[in-house]
Amino acid sequence: MTTRKPRGEYRGESRSGSKDRGSFQRNSRALDSAEEDLWIYGQHATLLALANARRQKRRLLATPEARRRLAEELEPLTQSASLQIEELHRRDIERLLPEGAVHQGIAMLSQPLADLRLSDWRPPETGRCVVVALDQVTDPHNVGAVIRSAAAFGASALLFTRRHSPGETGVLAKTASGALECVPIIRETNLSQALESLHKMGFLTVGLAGEGEESLEAIPNDVEKICVVLGAEGKGLRQKTRETCKQLVRLPTRPPIDQLNVSNAAAIALYELLGRSS
Repeated sequence: MTTRKPRGEYRGESRSGSKDRGSFQRNSRALDSAEEDLWIYGQHATLLALANARRQKRRLLATPEARRRLAEELEPLTQSASLQIEELHRRDIERLLPEGAVHQGIAMLSQPLADLRLSDWRPPETGRCVVVALDQVTDPHNVGAVIRSAAAFGASALLFTRRHSPGETGVLAKTASGALECVPIIRETNLSQALESLHKMGFLTVGLAGEGEESLEAIPNDVEKICVVLGAEGKGLRQKTRETCKQLVRLPTRPPIDQLNVSNAAAIALYELLGRSS
């Protein structure tokens, strides 16, 4: 059985059964989301959202086929959430979701998760702690894929700007394939100030850039706290972000292809920082 590394904690009262990923409470310094309810759809995204005690659930829809197929997983989750399954035909579910949504016969209406600030989170006390920061990456498919990789490789948290980054949507949740429920997502107004705060917490901040003098693999193994910063495709890291990072590093790509999609770059960086040692 694989043992997951600690992900860090939210500051606040721990909920029953949680360990190291932290807790959340409404009277903490976290910011309540002003967004309206959203539909989460797809098997993995819906089941993990249903299992998340921090998420406020409204409705759970399933086709008769999906209800039978997922009965073993759904029964304890719906009982725990005190939620009844509404059986609908596939076309009736599709009418409630964005056009083209691949729902696999199941969807849930819920509130978005509350925003989290850096001051509400603390890193794990043992093991290497990696935070992934995105510098104005706006495409929800790319961001969702980064969240999924962060959960898969054991990143401790993600750091986004409050503007110029996607909010929580069904597309983001579906692309993340349930990982939205697993990794703390921190949103700050100013990324450079957030990186400075991480410096004070003992983090080495490294920006991925093609002109980095050293490869990412050159970071010593004894560096326990690392924040890897990635920019949007094309423009990359902003100048202020570059200046704030303690170090610019590159991935060992070869010409003529010297750039990767941000989600691919994040996955490679996370494997280099966390996967090799697992």
